[in-house]
Amino acid sequence: MKAKIGIFDSGIGGLTVAAQIFKRLPQVDVIYFGDTARYPYGPRSDEIVRKFSFQNVRFLLSEKVDFIVVACNTASAFALKSLKKEFDIPLLGVVEPGAKAAIKYTKNKRIGVIGTVGTISSSSYPKAIKKIDGSIKVFARACPLLVALAEEGHINRKATYLIVKDYLKPLMRKDIDTLILGCTHYPLLKKIISQIVGKKIKLVDSAREIASELKKHFQEKGRLNQRKYKGEHFFFVSDAPEKFAEVGERFLGKKIPKVKKTNIENY
Repeated sequence: MKAKIGIFDSGIGGLTVAAQIFKRLPQVDVIYFGDTARYPYGPRSDEIVRKFSFQNVRFLLSEKVDFIVVACNTASAFALKSLKKEFDIPLLGVVEPGAKAAIKYTKNKRIGVIGTVGTISSSSYPKAIKKIDGSIKVFARACPLLVALAEEGHINRKATYLIVKDYLKPLMRKDIDTLILGCTHYPLLKKIISQIVGKKIKLVDSAREIASELKKHFQEKGRLNQRKYKGEHFFFVSDAPEKFAEVGERFLGKKIPKVKKTNIENY
């Protein structure tokens, strides 16, 4: 029996998670839903983020998925706990895998986190880290301009380098040895971030950690035996499928052949 993973995000950033899943689990079918009509989730209230997340999960369940990844940091922070109580399906957010990896990598117990205003104000990463190891110091910084720079493709611009450097300076002064990329857009800027922080600071990409956890889950369930089967990938959005396909190429590193629009309010 083939495995099928559902992924939802407030928009396009979750494609960095999808890209890692495609790479690590090539034999698994993947259904991706980007809630482009209601993007971004960051400025929304907890209640609205939970409402949207419940609808997104119900849509993915209608597509008969076995496992759901909440690829949105805001939804992971505000809705994951409620989703796990409500739905009888394995769910994984982006916060916990990133937090666990950072704890594993840090030597001096000083971890930095960058993310959107919503993610940073939720304190989701510091809470997840301190729940496991209360002795670790966490330093967080919101970097609101980086999402737009990633989506517009301004990856190798001098202006982008200067903006990223300005955001990271205060964290680097805190003597961090590990930095969590707490937004699914940020892996696109990983090269610039690496240049700025240097080799002494380990970057944690939640997308890679999620793919590793999923592979382990499906291996333990004996669901990765279809070696000859190549998984199919399906993309759905709540609005502007053409724009999603155009920008999504930068996130996936390949063309998105077909994007379907669905009325998420029906769920």
